[in-house]
Amino acid sequence: MADRTGTRSTRTAVIIGLGRFGGQIADSMLRMGFDVLGVDSSPAVVQQWADRLTYVVQADSTDTEALRQLGLRDFQRVVVGIGSDVEASVLTVLSLAEIGVTEVWAKAVSGKHGKILRSVGARHVIYPEAAMGDRVAHLITSKMLDFIEFDDGFSIAETRLPSGTAGRRLGETDLRSRYGVTVIGVKMPGERFTYADRETELREGALLIVSGTTEQVQRFAAAT
Repeated sequence: MADRTGTRSTRTAVIIGLGRFGGQIADSMLRMGFDVLGVDSSPAVVQQWADRLTYVVQADSTDTEALRQLGLRDFQRVVVGIGSDVEASVLTVLSLAEIGVTEVWAKAVSGKHGKILRSVGARHVIYPEAAMGDRVAHLITSKMLDFIEFDDGFSIAETRLPSGTAGRRLGETDLRSRYGVTVIGVKMPGERFTYADRETELREGALLIVSGTTEQVQRFAAAT
């Protein structure tokens, strides 16, 4: 995982804690072509991942010296997927900070947990349960087919065409002035996504990718 200069490749990542959350990230990064170093305290978990990851090691991630010996300081991406053991999660992030790792993504199970993680060195704090709960709630209570909300209230959603727009060009509609959303792209079933412009034809059955505030996106989806 090192290039000829001895530094770590930009296509590598470390996942500490290979439970459900860390394991899903590891699987996704492998599919994206990354080399993944896995670290877990459980021998059984390490054995489970031995044939799947680029390299996997059993280690106590709260042990600063153990992390230093693994050379984790050289990696640009380190994910701490430990969630159920809050103490181990915090001490792992602290140990990473002590050996000089600056780009740490850490899972938090509560707001207080997240604040502590940030205070000891986590650059990015992830709340997977809360994020998924919000996303599913939006999907259940609206006509959106998919939904992503960002921290500043900005959202992106996949929706169907609003009534009365099929067969028209995007520039001929009043979607932006009426709802405040921006149509980013159009996706027909079985076809590739295409970015939208004023000349994009809104064909029957098309799906729209739109962006705007969460309120704007929800109001737009309600009109489909």
